[in-house]
Amino acid sequence: MRGIVLLALGGGFLAGAAFAADLPVGDPAEGKKIARMCRTCHGIDGYAKIPIAPHIGGEHPDYIQNQLIAFRSGARVHEMMTVVAKGLTDQSIADVAAWYASHTATATLTADAANAPEDCTGCHGADGIAVIEDAPNLAGETNIYLDTQLKAFRSGKRTHEIMSDIAAGMSDAEIRAAADWYGAVKLKIDMAQ
Repeated sequence: MRGIVLLALGGGFLAGAAFAADLPVGDPAEGKKIARMCRTCHGIDGYAKIPIAPHIGGEHPDYIQNQLIAFRSGARVHEMMTVVAKGLTDQSIADVAAWYASHTATATLTADAANAPEDCTGCHGADGIAVIEDAPNLAGETNIYLDTQLKAFRSGKRTHEIMSDIAAGMSDAEIRAAADWYGAVKLKIDMAQ
């Protein structure tokens, strides 16, 4: 069952490609070396430096690996990430995922958790710290990044077995409200040594 769940990537389903369960064990120390090429956008600690990049520090390693595999295979496309991921081996993907996953992400709500976007909390939590392996943390992401990703799921530019259906039923106002909710959460990433 784990393999089936992990096949569902942000860019779609990968037929015949490696996915997280098939990758070697990652070495965080080696991953830190690889993360130097990630630091301009995502930061060495995984706290994004630009508003159109997600925070990746403290993410589940399978999530990071699956997204990198999707970029490498072309199942998910981004002008920068596709180029970067094409140069990564399975081992380097496992290593960089281990590095960022070794950090601890904590979130502090600035509003009552009862007001969190109902359709989002089952996977992403009220505070934006994911409660399932195949979901990213949303805490502290810029509302512009979240708005863009939700609209990409709604339009079909990005596909996912759960997110596509949820986003398809969201209005622009609902998307903005969810993006504003998670954007207002205070995120702290404690970097592993």
